[in-house]
Amino acid sequence: MCGIVGYIGNKEKKKIILDGLKELEYRGYDSSGIAVMKNGKLDFFKSVGKLDNLAHKINQFSSDGFGLAIGHTRWATHGKPTEINAHPHLGQYSCVIHNGIIENYQELKDKLNKEGVNFLSQTDTEVIVHLFEYYAMNLPPFEAFKKTIQELNGAYAILLISKKDPDTIYFAKNAVPLIIGKNNDENEYYFASSDAPLVSLVDKVAYLDDGDYGFVNLKECKLYHQHTHIQPTFVTLNQDKSFAQKDGYRFFMEKEIYEQNRVLTEVLMGRLQGDEIIFEDIDDKILENIEEIVLCACGTSYHAALSGAYLLERLAKIKTKVEVASEFRYKEAVIGKNTLFIVISQSGETADTLEALKIVKAKGVKTLAICNVDNSNIVRLADISLLTRAGIEKGVASTKAFATQVATLWMFAIYLAQKAKFDMSNEIKALRSLPNVVKVNQNLHEKIHRISKRYLHGHGFFFIGRDVFYPLALEGALKLKEISYLHAEGYPAGEMKHGPIALADSELFTVALMPKNCLYEKTKSNVEELAARDSTLLAISPINFDLSDDFIKTSNQEHYMCEFFEMMIILQLLALEVSIRLGNDVDMPRNLAKSVTVE
Repeated sequence: MCGIVGYIGNKEKKKIILDGLKELEYRGYDSSGIAVMKNGKLDFFKSVGKLDNLAHKINQFSSDGFGLAIGHTRWATHGKPTEINAHPHLGQYSCVIHNGIIENYQELKDKLNKEGVNFLSQTDTEVIVHLFEYYAMNLPPFEAFKKTIQELNGAYAILLISKKDPDTIYFAKNAVPLIIGKNNDENEYYFASSDAPLVSLVDKVAYLDDGDYGFVNLKECKLYHQHTHIQPTFVTLNQDKSFAQKDGYRFFMEKEIYEQNRVLTEVLMGRLQGDEIIFEDIDDKILENIEEIVLCACGTSYHAALSGAYLLERLAKIKTKVEVASEFRYKEAVIGKNTLFIVISQSGETADTLEALKIVKAKGVKTLAICNVDNSNIVRLADISLLTRAGIEKGVASTKAFATQVATLWMFAIYLAQKAKFDMSNEIKALRSLPNVVKVNQNLHEKIHRISKRYLHGHGFFFIGRDVFYPLALEGALKLKEISYLHAEGYPAGEMKHGPIALADSELFTVALMPKNCLYEKTKSNVEELAARDSTLLAISPINFDLSDDFIKTSNQEHYMCEFFEMMIILQLLALEVSIRLGNDVDMPRNLAKSVTVE
């Protein structure tokens, strides 16, 4: 979603802000802006499109010497992507940047309109700066800021600077990430909406909690939590910046597909011990008397959840259902006290998933987070958490995050099954081979590259599979949609004859997942029905299928989950190669954001 970077100090601020925003490009954005306060003068610049456009605008601008700077990349929620709607938003003598959504902005806007305040943009953010200046007419700046924050309903990470206090940055955080960074030996402070912009710039960071607000100047960092003064807790920042390099790959997404064998090794590390799954993060008391598991997630994480549901019921014999987080929030779901509610999120900040977690927490339900980001809101709110260890994923279309989520769910299912004294020896054996299964074979990649040229047209794609391969089909279709902009749908293979097969003809492409170890004959029968209706078939299987127009032969795996992960790699590479042939920006597909922190 949107990105925030801030700085107070003596260094060249333009470079710090632009470099920081570059590190946040993977989150998705449509416009950007920067504001600098120096010697009581406020300069600001905005641009639509890529950050290069903003960099060009401020090429001749100098901002060294003491001052303040705030920068923002925006992904439109209220108002179209225009320079007027881009952040920062200005009042008469102040400006603000904001991630999130102010739910009562119209009410506040109406109130300010009656006071003679004029608005330039269509955004919800602009009310913040005008509300601040409205209260600052009669109150000191920090008191005005506090009163402003008290009136805001919704999600926000806010940085505000004002000529009334030109040496200070005001900040506030609720339901959207915001981090303060500092160095032990330098008199300066940094802000960012994730760790990435702060790597190599700061030694320590403080992760703000919901309800935190305060101000920073060179004399002090004042932090308040729900109106109580507290001391900020600074922790050492991991300085590994290798994720920011493509290592010779064409796109971050391609690099991340190839990284999956290393990443899955790290997922297993310390957890697969001998013939047993060990989760040191889990207090087994929380699992006592669990009669049902509910998995809740959005997007790719939802597909991982669907995969996990098959595994939890099959291996652990626990009743499991899956909820779309954006629907769960409003369905007034009945959740029993003996339910374990599992939320899955790559970022740990997904708005709908976070709100679903808050709902069940209020009901006293036991909760577990499966997440990639430690210190995220979801991890901090859940009773217990399992980190997926995927590392930073810069491609907007998720690859290694999905792989690590499914692997973690598989391990958790085995863990519960072993607690119930079920024999998991076959699962452990398969799990141990997983890193090698996802290692990309260059000959395979080259074949997918050659095949991809035949899948650039037509009126759509069916991705089909049965059992756990159905959610993999959903994920394969989503990957293709996200980066190629071609229409694709995932279906249970057995559902073809219940309506969708009416679309079958030579211009409909079917990608069929046909594993040897999971309902092969049933799936084969479904695929034959499509072949009889002249659908163009790409079959993925270890068993030759003569009716296919294209065939990708997989390894002769002994376990269906090893087939699952091998086919996952193939689907990711297929989406990548089709998208590249179509000339798309694979890492930053249109209209999408990496971390969806609003509804």
